[in-house]
Amino acid sequence: MRAIPLTVTALAAALLLTACNDSGGGNNGKSSSACEIGGVSVQIGSASVAPAAGDTGEVPISITNQSAPCTLDRFPSALLNTGNAEVDVPVQQGAKAQKLKLAKGDSASFSITYVRGKADDKSSLGAKTVKITLPGSSASRSFPWSYGPIAAKGSSTAPDASVSAFQQVGD
Repeated sequence: MRAIPLTVTALAAALLLTACNDSGGGNNGKSSSACEIGGVSVQIGSASVAPAAGDTGEVPISITNQSAPCTLDRFPSALLNTGNAEVDVPVQQGAKAQKLKLAKGDSASFSITYVRGKADDKSSLGAKTVKITLPGSSASRSFPWSYGPIAAKGSSTAPDASVSAFQQVGD
């Protein structure tokens, strides 16, 4: 008589274990709760523009959830487009990502910090647009880059720019 309850228990446990996997539940590897462009509004705020070559500027980007609760986990992606190439903006050195859950109407922000380059300098990056992608999603949104050329980092061709971690806005 005892074999039946143990068999049913073992079968139920096996079914539960096979239902749990790391594939994202059929969402093509996307997290089903990740915030996605289209479900959130993305805006570039008033920038602290670097006025001259060698000066540092900061471009704030705000995200407001417009739909079901979602999560920002890891760092945003920012790609600078020159018209001929896209260049990835690295994460700010020492920045620590935090997982933020956004209910409908909640906001978060991050910023792109950059060093202004010299106009018409071959080592400066003449960005025309910046493309923003949220973690866990492939959808993106592009914005004009009107903050001047970006200096190269040291002797490399990498831009002297970085992306910060998300910060919760409000209480």
